Amino acid sequence: MELLVVALVVTFIIVATIRFKMHPVFSLTLAAVLAGFFLGLSSQDIMKHMAEGFGKTLSGIGLVIAFGTVIGIYLEKTGSTKVLANTILKLIGLKRSPLALNLAGYVISIPVFCDSGFIILSSLNKALSKKSGIPIMVFAVALATGLYAAHVFVPPTPGPLAAAAILDADLGMVLILGLVVSVPVALSGYLWARFIGKRLIQDRVISEENDSNDDITPDIKPVNAFLPLIIPILLIALKSVANYPTLPLGNGQLFQVLDFLGAPIIALLIGVLFAFIMARNIPREKQKKWVPEAFRQAGSIVLITGAGGAFGAILRTLDMASIFDLSQTSGLGGILIAFSIAAVLKTAQGSSTVAIITTSAILAPLLEPFGLISISDKALTVLAIGAGAMTVSHINDSYFWVVSQFSNMNVRTALKGHTLATLFQGLTGIAIIVLLYYLL
Repeated sequence: MELLVVALVVTFIIVATIRFKMHPVFSLTLAAVLAGFFLGLSSQDIMKHMAEGFGKTLSGIGLVIAFGTVIGIYLEKTGSTKVLANTILKLIGLKRSPLALNLAGYVISIPVFCDSGFIILSSLNKALSKKSGIPIMVFAVALATGLYAAHVFVPPTPGPLAAAAILDADLGMVLILGLVVSVPVALSGYLWARFIGKRLIQDRVISEENDSNDDITPDIKPVNAFLPLIIPILLIALKSVANYPTLPLGNGQLFQVLDFLGAPIIALLIGVLFAFIMARNIPREKQKKWVPEAFRQAGSIVLITGAGGAFGAILRTLDMASIFDLSQTSGLGGILIAFSIAAVLKTAQGSSTVAIITTSAILAPLLEPFGLISISDKALTVLAIGAGAMTVSHINDSYFWVVSQFSNMNVRTALKGHTLATLFQGLTGIAIIVLLYYLL
C-alpha cells in the first residue's frame, strides 16, 4: 500500500506539471497532502510535518538562493557575462573558441540560470563562427552544454542547493566535488559539439542582428566581473576544508574566521557586496530595479524548494527501507537509484529543478538504509541526482526551446545536437561519480 501511494503521488506530480501546467509549488504541496492522508496521518500530523519540512529546508538556503540570484542579475545587467566570456576567449584563443564558449557558459551558469545565460551569450555564436570559420552549430551546442553542466552540479545554482538542504549534505563538499564532476561533464558536451556540430544545419540563416545591449558596461574590468562569483565559491570551499574531521587548519582563530566567512549565507552576501562594487559606476537610477527583479526570480525557486521539503517530510514518515526491500542494496546501488529516479522524472516532466527536488525528497529517508551517511557519500548522492536531472533535455524542457529557437534549429536538429548531448553528459556525470565513490 505504501509503495502504491509513493508511485501515485509521484505520477500526480508529473501529470499535474505536464498535462495541467500546474506550478510545481502547488503540485508538490498537493502531493504532500494527498500522501499524508493516504498513509493514514491525521490532519494535525500532516500540517506539522509539512511545516517542519518547509521551514527546515529553507532555513539554510532561502537567503543563499536570494543572494545568489542577485549576483546573477548584476552579472547579467552590467554585461559582465560577456566580459567573462571574452576574457576566457582571449585566454584560450580563437582556434579553440568553441571550447572557450563552453567554459564561459560553465562559469556563468554558476550564478546565472542556464536559459538566461544562453540568451545573453548566443549573440557571440555568430560572431565567433564568422571569425573562426567553424560552423555556428558547434558553438551553439558547446555553449548549451557548458551552461547545463554547472546548472545541475555547482551551488549556488538552486537545484544542488535544494538537494543539499533536503539531504542534509555539506554544501562545501557538494561544491568541491561538484566542480570535480561538472568540468569533465562540460567538456564532454564540447566534444559532442565538435563531433555533431558540423553535421547539423540551421533551420534558417540567422539575419544580421544588432548585438548591442544598453545594459552592457564596457569599462568593467575582468577581475571585477570574476570576483562576485569566485569569492563566495572560495570561501565556502575553505570552510569545508577547515571543517574536515582531521581539522587540517587547526581550531584556532583562523578556523573561526573561515568557519564564519564560509557559511553560505555570509559567503554569498560578500559576493553581493562585490557585485555592488562592480556596478559602482552605473547610475543608481538604472540599478534600482535589479534587486527587486532578482528577488522575484528567487521567490519562485525558494517556494518550490520549500514545497519539496514539505513533501519530503511526509515521505520520511515511511519506513522506505522495508517498503523497497533494500536490505541488500549497497551504497553504490543507492547512488545509481538516485540517478535513475532523477533521470525518469527529468525525462517525464522536463524541469531539472523539479526533478532534483522531488528525487531528493524521495531519497532523504533512504540514505541511512543505503549506507550513504558519510560527508562524501551524501555529497555524491546530491551529484548523482544532478546527473540524472540533466538526462535528458528534450521537447518538454523550456531550456530545449531556448537553445533551439535562439540557434535557429528545427526540432529534429535540436534533438540530435542538444538532446543527445545532455544524454552523454548525464552518463559522463554518473560515471565520474561512481569512480569518486570508489576513490573516496
